[in-house]
Amino acid sequence: MEYVSQPGIVPDRIESRRYQVNIARACLRENTLVILPTGLGKTAVALMVAAEVLAKGRKVLMMAPTKPLVDQHRSFFGENLSDARVGEMNGLMSPAKRAEVMASCDFIVSTPQTVSNDLDNAVYNLDDFGLVIYDEAHRGTGNYAYVSVAGYVPSKTISMGMTASPGSDPKRIEEVCFNLDLTSIEVRTEYDPDVSPYVHDTYINRIAVNMPQDLVDISNHLKLILNEYFGELTNLHLTNPNWPPSTKHMLSIGRTLQARLADGEKNNTVFRGLTVQSICIKVLHAITLAETQGMSVLRAYLRSQNEEAESENGSRAARELVRHRDYQKVLEIASKSKVEHPKISRILSLISQMLDADPGSKVIVFTQYRESCDVLAEKISVVPSAKVCKLIGQSNVGLKQKEQIDLLDRFRAGEFNVVVSTSVGEEGLDITSTNAVIFYEPVPSEIRTIQRRGRTGRKNDGEVYVLVASGTMDEVMESSARKKEEQMKERLENLGRGLKSRRGPTTSQRALDGF
Repeated sequence: MEYVSQPGIVPDRIESRRYQVNIARACLRENTLVILPTGLGKTAVALMVAAEVLAKGRKVLMMAPTKPLVDQHRSFFGENLSDARVGEMNGLMSPAKRAEVMASCDFIVSTPQTVSNDLDNAVYNLDDFGLVIYDEAHRGTGNYAYVSVAGYVPSKTISMGMTASPGSDPKRIEEVCFNLDLTSIEVRTEYDPDVSPYVHDTYINRIAVNMPQDLVDISNHLKLILNEYFGELTNLHLTNPNWPPSTKHMLSIGRTLQARLADGEKNNTVFRGLTVQSICIKVLHAITLAETQGMSVLRAYLRSQNEEAESENGSRAARELVRHRDYQKVLEIASKSKVEHPKISRILSLISQMLDADPGSKVIVFTQYRESCDVLAEKISVVPSAKVCKLIGQSNVGLKQKEQIDLLDRFRAGEFNVVVSTSVGEEGLDITSTNAVIFYEPVPSEIRTIQRRGRTGRKNDGEVYVLVASGTMDEVMESSARKKEEQMKERLENLGRGLKSRRGPTTSQRALDGF
């Protein structure tokens, strides 16, 4: 194996890959959005660029969305930069302490909100910085802190964005590039000729399951409720005839009604419309849980609706919904049923087979909902040899970021061999190479699909299993993600050409010599 040999980088540590060197060169020429699938070494590219900038006596600022990612980057760059003082900042430190870190360190890693606040308050400036790196750069839209920080970056400073999957919406990608002053795009996939020699095979396995009759009956009763209330919205002339009764449609109706209310329109159409729209959202969510998650998760949601209806401050929508005849039938079926979603038994079988075949296997199970995470962790724990842990976010008495880091360290060390994770495990975190990734359900986002899938096939061949309930929302989500992913690279390449044709003076005029 050939290693990177570059001043400022610890020798015999980082594998030398041609595509990474080529991308690093491009980043030194102009402000670049780097798009590489998870596991192909975006951070190694950043290391090469940073070492070159540091060698010229300029500082480097790297930002990442979460503290676990900040800790991870601090560790990586601290271990692999040979001649730099690497520091970390966070919001718990005093502004004076952060200013001291900025002054005394060469390479600083921080969450973006911390930097944004300090720049707004003139705690320090970025005049001494030759490079600013935005990790998970696809977040750089709207009011996200990356956008604020970018406004303070000097024109002669190189900006570099990194992401595994910016999405397929060209307007959103263009917004990221505009907000972060990125004038070029470097994109690679596993199939590019300079990348493919370094990629292990990832096998995608689609597992279709049929819903048990109890869940089918529940779904049918819920759809009767939905059709009734959607019809009422139509009669109130609030629906778009070109849209199905989807959550996206309901949210659009809600925004319109809230705007009318804010403008002083207080009549039966607005008030009744808001109640019916809220009922439709509740029913759509219940349908999704019944079809894609299972009975335990659905029961928990039904309990929450009953409690809301009985609460003194409960919504009118909840009170009306729980009285509906078909909702009462749903409650009756759910209370008596002994079935769970067949996805669960398939997951137990898959994990059992993997651990039997190779006791050293490591598996990640991704699921959309916290309640499903709890159910799956409990069920998988009965599998012989399975040592299970849950990776969940901080909200609602979840895991603090320090606890997330500790859990992942224990997973790498082999103390756990199965992680059941919500979306917190999808983005950025180094979860090490796993033998298999299991999707409990497809997700409609191509960004999240790519990030989930990238958790295997890093150091050896990997398997991806996607569980799909036939004839349900799972199939809609699966199709949506597939179409968006197919569109993504073509749109990125077109956008990259558009950026090149429109840009004015670029960083190539003040590029650093190197490589």
